Amino acid sequence: MRIMATMEATNADEIKLRHVEKDVLIPKMMREKAKERCAEKVEAFNHCCKDSGFFMVFKCREENAALKECLTLHYKDPVFFEECKQEYIREKLEFERTGIPTKSRKQKLPTSM
Repeated sequence: MRIMATMEATNADEIKLRHVEKDVLIPKMMREKAKERCAEKVEAFNHCCKDSGFFMVFKCREENAALKECLTLHYKDPVFFEECKQEYIREKLEFERTGIPTKSRKQKLPTSM
């Protein structure tokens, strides 16, 4: 078991990523995770927009600025990028090993057929 974990860690470090993976797929993962990490600010902005209707552009400036600041902080964090990159690589290696996409693996299987 340890050998397998070591092999996966080595493979994750050595794997070459395509342009689309580095510039599109990993940033997409970062956006999703940043929204989770900034959930409080996302919720505040959404609540403000729902309450303000057409005037949200004017009334929700503070909430929008706070949300942008939080998200930008994560987008520009090289450590966060590396975390997402390593997670992407682990998912990619697992897909290559099993042939099952992450989304399908995370869904719960029915208990009875």
